[in-house]
Amino acid sequence: MDAKERTAVSRIKSTALAAKVTSATDAAAVIRPGDTVAISGFASAGTPKAVIPALAERIHEVRGQGANFTINLLTGASVSSETERALAEVDGIALRMPYQSEPTARRKINEGRMDYVDIHLSHVAQQVWEGYYGNVDVAIVEVAGITETGDLIPAASIGNNKTWLDVADRIILEVNSWVPSAMEGMHDVYYGTALPPNRTPLNITHVADRIGQPTFRVDPAKVVAVVETNVADSASTLTDPDDVSLAIAGHVLDFFEHEVKAGRLPADTLLPLQAGIGNVANAVLGGLDRGGYRNMTCYSEVIQDSMLRLIKDGAVAHASATSLALSEKGLAELTDNIDFYRKHITLRPQEISNHPEVVRRLGIIAMNGMLEADIYGNVNSTHVMGTKIMNGIGGSGDFARNGYLSLFLSPSTAKGGAISSIVPMVPHVDHTEHDVQVLVTEQGLADLRGLSPRKRSRVIVDRCAHPDYRALLHDYLSRAEAHPGAGHTPHLLGEGFSFHERFNATGSMLP
Repeated sequence: MDAKERTAVSRIKSTALAAKVTSATDAAAVIRPGDTVAISGFASAGTPKAVIPALAERIHEVRGQGANFTINLLTGASVSSETERALAEVDGIALRMPYQSEPTARRKINEGRMDYVDIHLSHVAQQVWEGYYGNVDVAIVEVAGITETGDLIPAASIGNNKTWLDVADRIILEVNSWVPSAMEGMHDVYYGTALPPNRTPLNITHVADRIGQPTFRVDPAKVVAVVETNVADSASTLTDPDDVSLAIAGHVLDFFEHEVKAGRLPADTLLPLQAGIGNVANAVLGGLDRGGYRNMTCYSEVIQDSMLRLIKDGAVAHASATSLALSEKGLAELTDNIDFYRKHITLRPQEISNHPEVVRRLGIIAMNGMLEADIYGNVNSTHVMGTKIMNGIGGSGDFARNGYLSLFLSPSTAKGGAISSIVPMVPHVDHTEHDVQVLVTEQGLADLRGLSPRKRSRVIVDRCAHPDYRALLHDYLSRAEAHPGAGHTPHLLGEGFSFHERFNATGSMLP
């Protein structure tokens, strides 16, 4: 069904909510300076298309008159770059939570002009319910349609939308007729979560299990505006895998074969996979068909292009996530074959897609990117040179801490070799050595399981560090181990950050 066919029939079946249809400009007018605004969107999918640009224009006009106008912005994870940039460029965001990936917002965060709270994605719903961020004044949520009874059909992501609809005082709905109507039924929205001491187990023992309903509930009295749109989701940017990404993928796939032979992974299906966003993770997933695996499963945050191909080829039987992070080609593939993919994909709220209980029970193989790791396996995935935020921790901690296997992947160098991803000591720790089992670069794979710190350090340097940095790291290690009082985890505290200090002073970590 093309866009013209999708707009021919109204997606708003509820008479009461149809009466609240208005323009994006009028909808944005209900947002007041200082409001906490929660919006839909996860990895750009499902981001509101009309109200946020209208709000940014209004903020720009108010600022032009010499008045201040900022909001606190809560999301599922990253949202479309256009949306974040529109608000950041007019200095419209006072506080941002929980994850961002847009350069303008990132710069203002690092300049101290925007507050940013970086938290595990599985924690967002609970913290909002507990009032950590004050009252949620407005929720802006994109949906694919509204039923006769007033239930909401989710769009291409769920993220925190269920929570936003529950807690917000005022709700603005964007009904996007671009979303294929056949996507209805792909979603599993769970309404059984509770705060302690009233929690009960989540009855998910297999990736395809459903424990909720296909729609969102909403109190119609809280809906103050409904805006109709017909705009495609922003496509995720993916490039063809380069030699480095392919080499990393090759090491991971060899590791899987080794684990199968050791009897630690099922031969045909492995265990449910989780992969972060990016070209390296996409390359790993894309190479899985090499091992002849069939009927695998995925329990993750996002579904990327390579996952669609694995589903279509029969290598993956079912994939569960909270969002579809697809390129333009992937979006076209999904929409053209939506009836097929609906049978093999389930989208859930992120508090369920990232839930530690489910991750531990299913035995997830977690694969996530990193900025750097130190010689003992501590990982920094968020802060450049220890101080400047890149994106955020996202869901990597939810899966790394609780998964059956925890792998962190990265090229061994950055900035044309000026930065080593293996350093003596990371200046910011997101994942401690206790949550990191395997490190992988294009140089090789370091299996850290069962190794003491001193043995771990040698394996990491020998197998993961770039040859240009290997001698430097061995020299540091030898001197640290020979230092009086070297202890269990030898370090030269005066030199631990020497690689980073040298880069800041000269532009390279190399002497």
